Amino acid sequence: MIVGIISDLAQSFNGSLSLLGLLVTLFGIVYAGTTPVLTAWTNRWPRYHVLMWLMGIFCIGNTLTAMAPNLFWLFVSRVITAAVAGTIISLVLAFVSLLTPMEKRGMTVAAVFAGFSIATIIGVPVGTMISAAFSWRVSFGVISILSMLVWFLLAKILPRYSEQMAGNLNGQLSMFKDARIVWGIVVMIALMAAEYAFYTYIRPLIVKQLGFSVNQLSLLLGLIGIMFILGNLTAGQLIERYGTQKIGWVSGMVLVLLLMLTLTVKNSWSGLLNLGLLCFVLGMPGSMLQVMFLNTAERDFPMALNLASSLNPICTNIGVTIGSLTASIGIRYIKLAQIGWLGCGYALRFGFTELAKGIETIEGQKLEYALMKHSSSKPLIDSLW
Repeated sequence: MIVGIISDLAQSFNGSLSLLGLLVTLFGIVYAGTTPVLTAWTNRWPRYHVLMWLMGIFCIGNTLTAMAPNLFWLFVSRVITAAVAGTIISLVLAFVSLLTPMEKRGMTVAAVFAGFSIATIIGVPVGTMISAAFSWRVSFGVISILSMLVWFLLAKILPRYSEQMAGNLNGQLSMFKDARIVWGIVVMIALMAAEYAFYTYIRPLIVKQLGFSVNQLSLLLGLIGIMFILGNLTAGQLIERYGTQKIGWVSGMVLVLLLMLTLTVKNSWSGLLNLGLLCFVLGMPGSMLQVMFLNTAERDFPMALNLASSLNPICTNIGVTIGSLTASIGIRYIKLAQIGWLGCGYALRFGFTELAKGIETIEGQKLEYALMKHSSSKPLIDSLW
């Protein structure tokens, strides 16, 4: 939502775009810092009850955002929301893992991750329209109402108790010694940093650089969101066929499209096409890597399943933090048309370096996924691994 209404916030509080852009950065820092701690700490209580409490806090945070009288309380409200949002997502993904059979997990996780893209399609454009027609405060008021609706739906459909292995903090953190987990974390952070190095300023990029009107903005943001969804769904197909083996191609395509962005934004339609392709490709890695996190934890670190479920949102927001901070600083020294350059270093340096280190890891993950998908013999899987 912040991405779509950042100009309205700047005008409302008489702040600069650079300062309001830090709302995205702060959200990412708090989100990434609190999610692993809160997720590991709450593992001692039933997932259902923890999720219900956190959804309530999330609603309070959004309501406070809608009522914020000044920049201080606006930032405070975003801290409250960010503090619980990551754990909410990790618990939802944990339920997905527990309720979905292995052979359907790739597409199911991809469908859940499509929720992020649906939020882009519905949330950002609709929020932008509401902000333009009424006020950005009304936009966040709508979010609070929807949060309460989701709270009641989750309370009705989720099982009150689910299989859950308690483990101490050291046992859960041992997961981070696994090369597959480390590789996935680095790649996810790098690609999200590359994305938000340009996506933080997607509104001024479309309106000021590409020359589309504010009235066309909501429609164009919706089309970009559709590209994210298509990327999610494509990732589900790739997971079922290749595991995470194609993640290197994703990094490569992101790099090429970012390099092309500076040239393509000279024309409205070529620039829009380039942005759409970028969002399509960047819709893939989230679900691909999340399936790897879940499979690895389920097999080797069952006590850390909740924590594994939180890795993708944690990595995403670390990447968002790095990318948005890079954009907030970089936009002071380069032209808006050159903003694609800011993410190239992340896609090149981290994506391909870690890809080279992780080839063996990818193949091992692919073998394990195939065996778990088509074989019911765990001893066979263990012996082959």
